[in-house]
Amino acid sequence: MTLAVKQTSSASATALAILAEGRRRKGIIAVAALVGFCLLLMLLSLGAGAFAIAPGRVADILMAKLGIGQVELLDSREALVVLNIRMPRLLLGALVGAALAISGALMQGLFRNPLADPGLVGVSTGAGLAAAATIVLGDRFFLSNFAMKLPFALLPFGAFFGGLVSTLALYLIATRQGRTSVATMLLAGVALGALAGSLTGLLAFISDDRQLRDLTFWSLGSLGGASWTKLSVVAPIVLPLLFAVPLLARGLNALMLGEAEAYHLGVPVQRIKALAILLVALAVGASVASAGVIGFVGIVVPHLIRLSIGPDHRLLLPLSAIGGAALLVGADIVARLVVVPAELPIGIVTAFIGAPFFLWLLLRRGRIAEL
Repeated sequence: MTLAVKQTSSASATALAILAEGRRRKGIIAVAALVGFCLLLMLLSLGAGAFAIAPGRVADILMAKLGIGQVELLDSREALVVLNIRMPRLLLGALVGAALAISGALMQGLFRNPLADPGLVGVSTGAGLAAAATIVLGDRFFLSNFAMKLPFALLPFGAFFGGLVSTLALYLIATRQGRTSVATMLLAGVALGALAGSLTGLLAFISDDRQLRDLTFWSLGSLGGASWTKLSVVAPIVLPLLFAVPLLARGLNALMLGEAEAYHLGVPVQRIKALAILLVALAVGASVASAGVIGFVGIVVPHLIRLSIGPDHRLLLPLSAIGGAALLVGADIVARLVVVPAELPIGIVTAFIGAPFFLWLLLRRGRIAEL
């Protein structure tokens, strides 16, 4: 009897080891495939637009910038377009996409629901409201001189503050006695988003022509204002948090069992919650301040990654960041090519992709609930 139990335990351990090894290999393949796809999109993005440049020519310019190949290419008009106009736009889009997607994965882990998304539950709208208030009220009343000198410093701060307040309000409304109600979270998110949208509309009503153009930029989302200066402000905010968020992966995995169970496993639940809220607010605030309100990236990408490699946050968080960068770079290519020589706001493209996906997700969850 004892021998049979030992043989059964050994077989179970072997099966678990094989399963873990299979998941590890699957994760490595997924990372390599997603990184390769993202790099291909980046190469195409540098050549796409009204002034088209062949991918081979783009590669030659990049090599020349690194000191390899025909250095005289750097004096050409093509090099000027690639290095000074499209490169900062590409990097800003990749950073914003990564920040939004990893924020979505973080919120879904925190609320233990795949429908949580910074745009859907009003966090992005709250950050957009604070950015709009910075543009209209700050410029109109008491920050005019200071805002003119440091516009890129004030807007991320204002958007971060708005995202932080929205995330905290959402969490406090949806959580009772340590338990988070998903239905309350979604309804509260809709209400907070509607309130922030109405206040943004009021700001648009009292704004002048220049401020109204800026507000339209925030509401539709665009990478058209990308520059090396803006990138130098956004990158020091977004890059550290992209490396910090995966450190919460083990805690988020434990939270999937429930807050009480995670606490008994030794996980500092309250500290993880506070850090997650702070990082989401920081990421969404920096993204909204630099590119406006871009929806659905935070729900589409983490859900696709979760369907592919499972719910383990050790892989889900970094892969969501890479997938978000790929999605926004791809959406920016579409936005620049579909109405050449003009360009669509990128928020329209992501909404066109994300809204049908969200409907499919709701229908799929409804069918699962009926089973």
